[in-house]
Amino acid sequence: MTIEKNILLVDDDERLCRAAAKVLAGAGYPVTVAASGGEALDRLKATGFALVICDLRLPDGDGIGLLKQLRELLPELEVVMITGHGSIEQAVEAMRLGAYDFIQKPLDSTALLKTVAKALEKQHLSRENRQLRHQLHQQRGVEALIGSSPGMREVKKLIRQIAPTGVNVLIQGESGTGKEIVADALHSLSDRRDRPLLKISCAAIPETLLESELFGHERGAFTGAATARPGKFELADGGTLLLDEIAEMSPPLQAKLLRVLQDGRFQRLGSAKELQVNVRLLCATHADIPRAVAENRFRHDLYYRINTVQLALPPLRERRDDIPLLAEHFLENFAVAMGRDVHTIAPSALGQLLGHDWPGNVRELEHVVQRAVALAKGGTITAFAFAPAVPGAVNAATNGTDGLSISIPIGTTMDEATRRLVQATIKQCEGNKLKAARLLGMAPRTMYRHFSDSTR
Repeated sequence: MTIEKNILLVDDDERLCRAAAKVLAGAGYPVTVAASGGEALDRLKATGFALVICDLRLPDGDGIGLLKQLRELLPELEVVMITGHGSIEQAVEAMRLGAYDFIQKPLDSTALLKTVAKALEKQHLSRENRQLRHQLHQQRGVEALIGSSPGMREVKKLIRQIAPTGVNVLIQGESGTGKEIVADALHSLSDRRDRPLLKISCAAIPETLLESELFGHERGAFTGAATARPGKFELADGGTLLLDEIAEMSPPLQAKLLRVLQDGRFQRLGSAKELQVNVRLLCATHADIPRAVAENRFRHDLYYRINTVQLALPPLRERRDDIPLLAEHFLENFAVAMGRDVHTIAPSALGQLLGHDWPGNVRELEHVVQRAVALAKGGTITAFAFAPAVPGAVNAATNGTDGLSISIPIGTTMDEATRRLVQATIKQCEGNKLKAARLLGMAPRTMYRHFSDSTR
């Protein structure tokens, strides 16, 4: 990355400006001159600069006043102050307010160039750090949403599109699909990422306490309120608040929430003082809110407020292509956490995962892999490790005639054993060869070849 070098020199001393501009231009720095604070602000609005060099005394005010405006308007801009012999205290005050450094009159060419080079390098590093932090936030948001299926690609695309806008989002999906992870990604990719992200479940807290959790209370507001306490809206000011299971909120509390969304104002319980907040609201639910609206269990005006953009997460059974990626991710995490040397999943075990309907979605898969890592007897997870958790998992230790296991005598060739397993699996799948191929972790073409061999 190249270092931006544009410099704005603010001073009404024409001779000083000509001399300083000549020195800076000779070192390769483009220089623009402004004779007053007002002119400097106009120049800054019209053109981007990497550094401002400003005299402490200006015809329309002082440099300290201009510095304060610059720190508020352009906090990333570096500022160097020019001071006379009798203004050292003011120069120190300027540095306390955010100036990078100060240089004294008469200007020394060497000192000027040295200070400018250091200030621009600091500005460059700050910009680079901001870009790296932004990239890290983007990676966190994307990496947390594991999956490359068409459905997940659409979800990620929509998240990237709406995250920076600040609009309220309704996240819908079955339990266990990852609604909280989507909320994390929306916050991480937004301009509010440096402010709090708070979460609260409307279903997990009794209605009598939920209002206090959201809006806070004053001391003595109700029995047991021994001290004043801020609520989630107050604590999330400037950031993001996720209301999980929003459909479980009672109608009276829905009315209070609606007012906050309308004007950002609310009162703590037991207080007449109004508080003003700026909070982005994310709501999540697995419920059918339009149906709840039709049945008068959810306010239609609140539904419109929280549903500026709707983001629907597909269930895991509709994105089976993502199961191997998710399983591998969970395997790596749990193997490290448990200190287990487990690193692969056998094709037959993976086939069982692909054949399951996953009513508990990603959360269920996570728990299944966690259990498998804990029970694995070697470096590879077999179908046996999944048997208690996934219906229909093959138990290699059982010899029976229930259709879920087969007996293969020692000495049977691999080709013959494979043919028997393929034939038995297709029978168990009631002739559905594609499903059998998924269960066995085989490419359909390979399975068809073995099936053809077994029917000769």
